[in-house]
Amino acid sequence: MTSLPEQLARTRRFTLGAPDRFALARGGAAVLFVRGRDGEDPLDCLWALDLDSGTERLLADPAELSGPTSVGIGAFATGGSLVAFAHGGSLWTVDVGGGPVRRLPVEGPVTDPRPDPSGTRVAYVRDGALRVVEADGTGDRAILVPGSPGVAFGVGEHTDDGYWWSPDGSRLLVTRVDAGEVALWHTTDPTRPDLPARAFRYAAVGQANADVALWIAGLDGTRAEVQWDRGAFEYLVDASWTTHGPSALVQSRDQQTVRFLGIDAVSGATTVRHEQRDACWVQVVPGLPARTGAGAVVAHADEPGTRRLTVDGVAVTPPGLQLRAVLDVDGDDVLFTASDEPTETHLWRWRAADGLRRLSSGPGVHSGVRRSGTLVQVAHGPESPGGRVTVVREGKPPVPLASLVARPVLDVHATQLVLGPRELRAALYLPSWHRSGDRLPVLLDPYGGAARQRVTTELDWRSLVAQWFAEQGFAVLVADGAGTPGRGPAWEREVRGDLLGPVLDDQVTALHEAARRYPELDLDRVGIRGWSFGGSLAMFAVLRRPDVFHAAVAGAGVTDQRLYNARWRERFLGHPAGFPDRYDALSLVSAAPSLTRPLLLMHGLADDNVHPANTVRLSAALLAAGRPYEVVFLPGAGHQVMGSPFTVGVLRRQLGFLQHHLASPARSGDIDRFAANPHIVGR
Repeated sequence: MTSLPEQLARTRRFTLGAPDRFALARGGAAVLFVRGRDGEDPLDCLWALDLDSGTERLLADPAELSGPTSVGIGAFATGGSLVAFAHGGSLWTVDVGGGPVRRLPVEGPVTDPRPDPSGTRVAYVRDGALRVVEADGTGDRAILVPGSPGVAFGVGEHTDDGYWWSPDGSRLLVTRVDAGEVALWHTTDPTRPDLPARAFRYAAVGQANADVALWIAGLDGTRAEVQWDRGAFEYLVDASWTTHGPSALVQSRDQQTVRFLGIDAVSGATTVRHEQRDACWVQVVPGLPARTGAGAVVAHADEPGTRRLTVDGVAVTPPGLQLRAVLDVDGDDVLFTASDEPTETHLWRWRAADGLRRLSSGPGVHSGVRRSGTLVQVAHGPESPGGRVTVVREGKPPVPLASLVARPVLDVHATQLVLGPRELRAALYLPSWHRSGDRLPVLLDPYGGAARQRVTTELDWRSLVAQWFAEQGFAVLVADGAGTPGRGPAWEREVRGDLLGPVLDDQVTALHEAARRYPELDLDRVGIRGWSFGGSLAMFAVLRRPDVFHAAVAGAGVTDQRLYNARWRERFLGHPAGFPDRYDALSLVSAAPSLTRPLLLMHGLADDNVHPANTVRLSAALLAAGRPYEVVFLPGAGHQVMGSPFTVGVLRRQLGFLQHHLASPARSGDIDRFAANPHIVGR
């Protein structure tokens, strides 16, 4: 029988077979999406769902494009009836209505192709230059070409996209990214000593960011640089070109000021349309600011208890309804997601004529895509991974879109909890075979940090992993604490200046509150596991609170806060030149000599998000201090190893470590018992 770790690898964390990357075409009468042919097919094909007939039609199969391939179709873009995508370094197009897939005769490697709104021509990026070719393959020419090394046009640095067509297709708003001053970092694969290290640019804490500018480029050869104070506002975090003209969203390095700029499409001059300030940081809400058809600015206001949607400065959502993202603004009709209960996210709409209305129902994390009155509604609920997709049009029956995600090999047995005076949201996973009264070792399995919740009503792969550990004999507790989304601005800002302390306090509270309700939780045998921020938290837990935590598994965690991304880390801790004590206080490397509990470290050696130097430095400090520990490095693995070929080995290694050290009640001097174990690596 297939185990869950094996299934995670084969299904790539239950993403294969799930429809994704929705786009609406033919005036909202067709939905384009990518999806494999079944729950274990890694080659995503491009499909069209005809809403009138309810039938799916294959538009492009990657296996038929350029011979054998292991890569599916990823991002695609539409304009008029034309669809464009890159595959195998080439530029491909197909008509929404059908017909053959066409390879346009341009040199590669091609990235990020996008048709203009009419589908007459296609823009794309090659070797840092933005180029345009006619839809019939003629007239390929460069629009903007970098003039020096380290410069690229049309790529996103802090934005999802790197260029935007004007509505009439005559001009483009284009990023210019100069990474020449950004530090050059490296990763290497020690199993291949014949290969050079891989070099990449990394804007680390306190160091130089890329210099990002915007240009307006006409197809007629006209050029204008967009003017704003890039020294004061070095982060370009969004841009667009609507019927109101081009616009940009820029942010100061300390992230305490954000400006929404209107751009003159001829001169590049800018006007401040909206400004937000915050003493901690301004939270950038996806999709905001925007403008209604009449020109009103749609934005948000952060009150202490609630993030509210505003229109021309007036709040249009009530206290307690936490704004998550704005998905679409059509005229004065605003489609957005929000939560009145942190574990659920629902679809809402606001219109000036009739106010606020919730569109989604049932527990889950809901989202959607809308165009021309057609709404693709995506509901990730508790029933199965992959979610449920339904297309809704006014006055017509809903049309389902099939998910082919594999059924998990185990069922989840989780109880949702609200714990302690702070009403911490948590989930307790118990073995399916557990009998009331039987004592169980406890495994905390948090992420715990800003920007991600673990406790929702969505069944995702992380929930299944928690249940898998429970089936091996643990009571697994997952809790969201300080800094996590969905609880309001003040809650998010509790981690300002200290990313780990308040989060750990909430984990300890959740543990004790859960044990008070469930006496079978054995507080003498408590472990914690985590990856990324959760990995940092797991290390911090055994270093700071060995009285509570008796063993930890920590993967890909930041151990030196200066060894991480500038924009993300400085948001919470400030610039290290101004706040060095904050960074020093959170250094796990400096705290290494205090380790008294068993610790397993893991890290992918190709990780370009949290560099493996974090784990190497901690390992060296533990070794120098004479502290026993285990360390596993994964050659060729990046930041996310679940769903990769390492999945089975990583989970089994973690399980064996936890079972070994939590099999019997922990005692004082546990590090000495650990040191005597002959299988430990890294002493």
